[in-house]
Amino acid sequence: MTQRSFLPFSSSQAAIIFIAGIFGLRYSLSVTLIALDLAKMGLSESMIGLNAGMGALGALAMAFLLPRLTAFLGMRRSMFIALAVASALFVILPAMPYGLWFLLRIFLGAASATLFVLSESWLNAISPEETRGRTMGAYTAAVSLGIALGPILLSFIGTEGYLPYLAGAGLTVLAALFVMPSGVHAPTVDIPARGNPINYMRLAPLALAAAALNAAIETASLTFLPLYAMALGWQESQAAQLISCMMAGAIALQLPIGWLGDRINRRRLIIALSGIVALNALFWPLALQNQVLAYGLLFLCGGAFVGIYTIVLTIVGSKFKGSQLIGIYAAMGFMWGVGALFGSLLAGGAMHIALHGLAFFTAVACAIFMGMALRRTKP
Repeated sequence: MTQRSFLPFSSSQAAIIFIAGIFGLRYSLSVTLIALDLAKMGLSESMIGLNAGMGALGALAMAFLLPRLTAFLGMRRSMFIALAVASALFVILPAMPYGLWFLLRIFLGAASATLFVLSESWLNAISPEETRGRTMGAYTAAVSLGIALGPILLSFIGTEGYLPYLAGAGLTVLAALFVMPSGVHAPTVDIPARGNPINYMRLAPLALAAAALNAAIETASLTFLPLYAMALGWQESQAAQLISCMMAGAIALQLPIGWLGDRINRRRLIIALSGIVALNALFWPLALQNQVLAYGLLFLCGGAFVGIYTIVLTIVGSKFKGSQLIGIYAAMGFMWGVGALFGSLLAGGAMHIALHGLAFFTAVACAIFMGMALRRTKP
């Protein structure tokens, strides 16, 4: 396969991309399943949200620990340990009293953050510069597809008993099988000179802002877009389809965006993508009066805002290596959790103030990020 082909993946790259899809599937299945079970136990929405927030503490811990741990253990062994921890947690979680779920959620968040960070770092380390954008586009498309399939799988296997938890553990074991072959090249990781996440934030402020932006828009849209559409007169089933449309764009447009990232200035591309999302959101009040127009705009919006993350992953991967790359990706994982938390809070507040608050929140957030991208030269 030549370097000019549209899908330039080696067997090692394909294995990591497939693993990323499994991670996405397992992640969305676990988030949905745990929330539903806690609700059945009688916990309030605020307590369920607090439990979900425990995962961010685990991600924060790994932002400090992961660069040195990976340098000491190696990439493949670190991945296996994270997979083993995640699988074990899925098996024991339903047998534990719900009070312990808050503690276990910290460890599950740490394992999940480790898996995503190591897969991003691993894939970037084995990807040549001339095809890095397409490779990372395939990665984010695979993760988005997995996240979209998680609730669908749960609808088939149900939410009762141990079966869905065993399914989550089984998916984790399946991922381990793809890491195991020696033909899947594992890069070496150097010992970091400085492992403080604050240092990584200084090195790549735009990357961390992009992670927070992506999480904020994704979480706010998944939470409030159907409610926004229903307030404008949409039926519940039609409003839910808007989420599917946005996720379809997040999956389908990543390879073309990555292909563009291999051919034009990447910083200018993320500026353009953030501008597209900001303008797109400003048209939501008008577009949601027409079903076809709404589907088209939200498909484009989903692809563009996930595309920002795709290109930022590509830029960081081209500028940093080894433990430094792992540290930046770990810090991005923590910022994703921060963005998810504050995105929901700010979008909910905006919708409380104004009917079109979600659209205005999305437009303003992307405009602020675009301004930051225009001013900064660091990734």
